[in-house]
Amino acid sequence: MENSFDKNGDELKSYGLTCEKWTPSLMRKPDRHNEIEINYFPERGITYLFQGKKTIIPAKKLTIFWGLVPHQIIGCDGNAPYYVCTVPFSLFLEWKFPQSFVDRLFKGEVLFEVSESNWQYDEYLFNNWLNDINSNKSADVALLEIRARLGRMAIGNLSFERKDPSSVHSTEISQVEKIAIFIAQNYYKPIKVSDIGKAVELHPDHANAIFKKTFGSTLSEYITEERISHAQRMLVSTDRSITDIVFDCGFNSISRFNAAFLKINECTPREFRKRYQ
Repeated sequence: MENSFDKNGDELKSYGLTCEKWTPSLMRKPDRHNEIEINYFPERGITYLFQGKKTIIPAKKLTIFWGLVPHQIIGCDGNAPYYVCTVPFSLFLEWKFPQSFVDRLFKGEVLFEVSESNWQYDEYLFNNWLNDINSNKSADVALLEIRARLGRMAIGNLSFERKDPSSVHSTEISQVEKIAIFIAQNYYKPIKVSDIGKAVELHPDHANAIFKKTFGSTLSEYITEERISHAQRMLVSTDRSITDIVFDCGFNSISRFNAAFLKINECTPREFRKRYQ
């Protein structure tokens, strides 16, 4: 059975330890979860949007990133299935990988191996992990192999698709992608719908309409989601005060932040920090 992204799923839904096959599809909103995510594409890569940057994930190369960083598929060629493995955040930390490897993930980088030499081996491993974890019989063996495979990755030759926003060429992306990228790069500023329309050279109403048709939310709703996502990451990964976080992620009112946070997460920022930190 192959899975696909559920656009109606809960915000920051916990996946836990999983290994599944997924069918690539464009995602109407970013996914966020507090696990380490490992991807492997046997046939064709895909294009993610990570923190406002187009990130091309190549085929046949083990790829890893922190799922709390908003990630959204905005480009895929065909429907060839790929593997998704998630490892609980606390378990990943227990594995004590080199600090440089861990730090790069926590900074929001997407890491993958330079060489394709392991592709047949990796597909064999993922098939075993999928069977072991979902059968509930050999999950311990799968965890040993996952830890060893990531350990080898951590000491190997890694690359990553982390480009400066100026290197994203507008001719390569659609109008909707340009809108999503502009918001992801500027949500912490006091931007309005009119600012977005001006940036992408569209009437604000038209920009709002085509964005909602594609992503299922208005521009204002999407800006709020990006700001709350930023707050979530700060609450989990830092000890900064909630007041500092409010203004750092783009809100100009603590009461508006609290109302938006409660609506999306069904808990207060303080409760959220206690639950996930």
